[in-house]
Amino acid sequence: MGWSAPIYRAYERRLLSGLPTDRLPKHVGVILDGHRRFARAERLDSYTASYKSGMSKLREFLHWSAQLQLPAVTAWVLSTDNLRRPLEELDPYFDVLIEFLGDLPSLAGELDCGVKVIGSLELLPERLVEAAQLAEQAVPTTKRSWHFNLALGYGGRDEIVDACRSLVDKLLADGVEPEELSSRIDMAGLSAHLYTAELPDPDLVIRTSGEARLSGFMLWQSAYAEYLFVDPYWPAFRRVDFLRALRDFARRERRFGK
Repeated sequence: MGWSAPIYRAYERRLLSGLPTDRLPKHVGVILDGHRRFARAERLDSYTASYKSGMSKLREFLHWSAQLQLPAVTAWVLSTDNLRRPLEELDPYFDVLIEFLGDLPSLAGELDCGVKVIGSLELLPERLVEAAQLAEQAVPTTKRSWHFNLALGYGGRDEIVDACRSLVDKLLADGVEPEELSSRIDMAGLSAHLYTAELPDPDLVIRTSGEARLSGFMLWQSAYAEYLFVDPYWPAFRRVDFLRALRDFARRERRFGK
């Protein structure tokens, strides 16, 4: 930042002091978009450098969230749609994700957060699945002050399909007759089988890189969320951008469909 660093720090302090703690979101969803465009804009030698910057930014973001005592964060780092890209493009990103997952237990301990990896892990390479499972297993399941979901190989439609299947399996296991199944499926039952069933629905969803769409992120849970689409690419996302998003959220009058 150079000469502008003191100005940004002063602006951050001003934003932070003006945030009403009772109006902060209970669950923030963030779509980490713009790695490749960031690499091209910065004339980086490869996308790998951008991916590494993006994961470094995610570590920072989790620190910011912990400092603000936000109860839950879900970060979407890899979609099922992304998996259709060429393998030579995906492999470097898988390597960076594996590195992040290796650091995650230590980070979770430092920030006192629980960790869950959500998504269609069966679609991912074995080495990435193993890293995700090891990361989860290494984080104690005891009560933590807040919770972090890492959405990996995630698709919102896939999640709803999985929830439907899980609910039907439970109903059958409970002895419900097949002809009665449809009458036993309701919103509460389906919600209980989503990947994030143990958490409040997201109040705020942030997408970086200027793209104004959800791309299927938490379709069921974000029905009444507030959305903010911000211009910076994810690796360039700053704490001041996050604080602005929280300020804007706190100013909104939430109607919940009314």
